[in-house]
Amino acid sequence: METTTRTWGRSGIEVSALGFGCWAIGGEWQSADGQPLGWGKVDDEESVRAVHRALDLGVTFFDTADVYGTGHSERVLGRALGKRRADVVVATKWGNVFDAPARTLTGADDSPSYARRALTASLRRLGTDYVDLYQLHLSDAEPEQAAQLRDVCEEFVKEGIVRAYAWSTDDPARAAVFAEGEHCAAVQHALNVLQDAPDMLALCEESELASINRSPLAMGLLTGKRRGSMEAGDIRSRPPAWLQGFGDGSGADPEWLARVDALREVLTGDGRTLAQGALAWLWARSPRTVPIPGFRSVAQAEENAGAMAKGPLTPGQLAEIDRLLGR
Repeated sequence: METTTRTWGRSGIEVSALGFGCWAIGGEWQSADGQPLGWGKVDDEESVRAVHRALDLGVTFFDTADVYGTGHSERVLGRALGKRRADVVVATKWGNVFDAPARTLTGADDSPSYARRALTASLRRLGTDYVDLYQLHLSDAEPEQAAQLRDVCEEFVKEGIVRAYAWSTDDPARAAVFAEGEHCAAVQHALNVLQDAPDMLALCEESELASINRSPLAMGLLTGKRRGSMEAGDIRSRPPAWLQGFGDGSGADPEWLARVDALREVLTGDGRTLAQGALAWLWARSPRTVPIPGFRSVAQAEENAGAMAKGPLTPGQLAEIDRLLGR
């Protein structure tokens, strides 16, 4: 059974079952204290070619944020989409404040007035007059403040500059605040075969939301490629507290790699690569999931998009994975 499209809950917006996450194509950027926040150096021409290849392979959903590369990801995506903008669903995020020339994250702003300024700037960088999904990027914003921002997003929808909105957060109680809004279509949260999120998936089911899955490949651990140390500009070289699986930055955590190895045979059955098996697990986990793996090359775009034709894992394979992980 092929899984090639998903409908975002009550919004009626249809997307490819796989989206592409555009964090990595933003290139290098950093926090105020010099912590790398990108994925290392990037070749913009290769990024554009990769987006074009994804479009050719049926990918219709691209997720970025204003802060990725301090505006660079949005500009590259906007250039790559060009005249094909109307054929795709574009999601971006707001809430972080940054110094673009210095490529530095400088703070956060959860005020309603900033939401409008940030949206205006994102539209300009993307070269479009509307965003399909506008997402709050402050995962731990206060619920009372978030309720105001939800109402601001409803105004954006009325104005026609946003089609739907979501919160990027791993807290179901927070996501539920946005879910009360008529045009809330999704929640973006961490989910992969190593890190399940049953409470969030239950909320998506109850509230008719799409589950947009960030870190679907566990920041590269589920690609089977990255084993040694990371380049200096890569966030995984000096992992922040929330980034699990990379220990002290000397490379992947051996315990996590052991779990990946335990699942390798099941995930690579039916002719899938390890990454394709990890994406197939997400589609099997819930009919609402839309994973958004990152990419920096045409080869990665082809491998990720190639997962769609193979569809979800079987219920038997899901059960075997739970058994292997002791869940």
